[in-house]
Amino acid sequence: MNKISNILSRKGNNAISVTPDTSVLEALKVMAENNIGSVVVMHDGKFMGIITERDYSRKVILKGKNSTDTKVSEIMTTEFPPLKPADTVEHCMELMSQTNIRYLPVFDDKKLSGIISISDVVKETIIVQQATIDHLDSYINSR
Repeated sequence: MNKISNILSRKGNNAISVTPDTSVLEALKVMAENNIGSVVVMHDGKFMGIITERDYSRKVILKGKNSTDTKVSEIMTTEFPPLKPADTVEHCMELMSQTNIRYLPVFDDKKLSGIISISDVVKETIIVQQATIDHLDSYINSR
């Protein structure tokens, strides 16, 4: 079974972050500049939460708040199911499906190891399936 650590080693564990007092507008600019859908909120090296495009649309736009005046600390998601590098990709997929979360932080001994997105899970699943297909194809053609 593939582990979350496989995804992190392939994509890296450098999560883009902002501070809690960053405006939502600035966080959105960071996401756009990096072509990502979420940023980690960190304070003094400690994980505080994640702000996503979904948080923005539901907690700012739909509530009539101002993107410049609203701080990410006001809308960030802070509660996540636990996920460790040693957990399986299947377990991660299950957590994401059950909780309808698209981004999960990964912790190793309470230290942030990286962020896993639903896109990362899909890519990893495709990689594993292609490896299985290649292996079976090689086996069949070697006979």
